[in-house]
Amino acid sequence: MVSDSTGETLMTVARAATAQYEDVQAIEHVYPLVRSTRQLDHVIDEIEHAPGIVLYTLVDAELASRLEQAGRAAGVPCVNILSPVFSVFQSYLNVRLTGRVGGQHALDADYFRRIDALNFTMLHDDGQIPDDLDEADVVLLGVSRTSKTPTCIYLANRGIKAANIPIVPDIPLPRQLQESRKALIVAVIASVERIQQVRQNRILSLSAANFANETYVDRRVIAREISVTRKICAENGWPLIDVTRRSIEETAAEIMTLYRTHKSELAVSGA
Repeated sequence: MVSDSTGETLMTVARAATAQYEDVQAIEHVYPLVRSTRQLDHVIDEIEHAPGIVLYTLVDAELASRLEQAGRAAGVPCVNILSPVFSVFQSYLNVRLTGRVGGQHALDADYFRRIDALNFTMLHDDGQIPDDLDEADVVLLGVSRTSKTPTCIYLANRGIKAANIPIVPDIPLPRQLQESRKALIVAVIASVERIQQVRQNRILSLSAANFANETYVDRRVIAREISVTRKICAENGWPLIDVTRRSIEETAAEIMTLYRTHKSELAVSGA
């Protein structure tokens, strides 16, 4: 994977493709920020020593041509994954390609909005600073070990200010939650087996056999926590997402869909 930017686009495409093939384990060679002939020469040497499918995103036509020639010489396929998309855009919009390297990573308003969202999310992790919850775009509720924090960080990287609050039976939620009018409030749950497994792994990773107490991984206690979460959501009309078989990305995608609907409803109501 050869890119003149961060290589994120390439990695996403490559992993989405390899996931469709059973019993295939890709060995990735990633070369980001390739913007000079000298850097490309190093990449070409690496391809000759370890040949394989070459995917690239190089805006510079001369560099792209050299890489294509090297691929043919090495007898490996060499694919510009953005070329078909560029062609469609140019023919449909009738505009020229700017050839701007790393254009999607510009330090523009959208970039600083994501940074602001990330700062907000880190400050409001695990129920911290509940006084300004209504400044959040999303408030994520859930019992321990339901991936609240990584989900919120993922949302923040999409420019969504996300706070998360743990649900603990017999401990009331912050009163500010009930007063919130702007934020989308959504909860996550998982199966008893899944939560128990993750908590046991957490204890092992901390090398703490007596972590908290045995109730932390007790199936009956976990089942009660899930029941309490369901009840809270039912009483307040908050959406509930089962993340047992979902990746963080899939959970975040559903939350973003709910958030778009929530924003539209707020706009209609004038809130």
